[in-house]
Amino acid sequence: MVSFAAIIGAYMLGSLSFAVLISRAFGLPDPRSHGSGNPGATNMLRTGRKAAAALTLAGDLAKGWVAVSLAAWMRTRYGLPDSVVYAAAVAALLGHIYPLFFGFKGGKGVATALGVLLALSPMLGAICAGIWLAVFTVRRISSLSALAAAAAAPIAGFYVLESSTAAVALFLLAALIFWRHRANISRLLSGTEGGFVKPK
Repeated sequence: MVSFAAIIGAYMLGSLSFAVLISRAFGLPDPRSHGSGNPGATNMLRTGRKAAAALTLAGDLAKGWVAVSLAAWMRTRYGLPDSVVYAAAVAALLGHIYPLFFGFKGGKGVATALGVLLALSPMLGAICAGIWLAVFTVRRISSLSALAAAAAAPIAGFYVLESSTAAVALFLLAALIFWRHRANISRLLSGTEGGFVKPK
């Protein structure tokens, strides 16, 4: 029962769509109704309100970190298996992508996944964030950077966490991110994916 509560709690936390909540607080249009239609920090940036985008990024990252950290605390407090923490990690990302409170129409999960990784291991989170930054610096394409970091996560996690269970959970996280980016992947393959212009 406690294990179930940890996993469901992680999903509920993940279901908090900060892009939608912050848009309402700032009096901005629903992020699902403009731009890419994705309720995430990148689409929030298209509104021209950098503060709203930054708060969205921080909130999405924080909920992933809190969900996994709470599950880890419950594991220690109640003697739960490690698999509960990894299940909570997947549940938090599922909540973001398919949020209970917002018609199961959520974001692509990159910031929330980073929060999850940082909670599992700061080193793992730093590795994946570094890969994202390196790819973005060269190509200036957010989706490509996210896909590269997601692809690296299961491999890095296997060595950093020294757990095959962790690697399986991270593979599921990566698969979810790839699935959510399937339209971006099509555009990347066709050479039509937009990027950020390098500052002069």
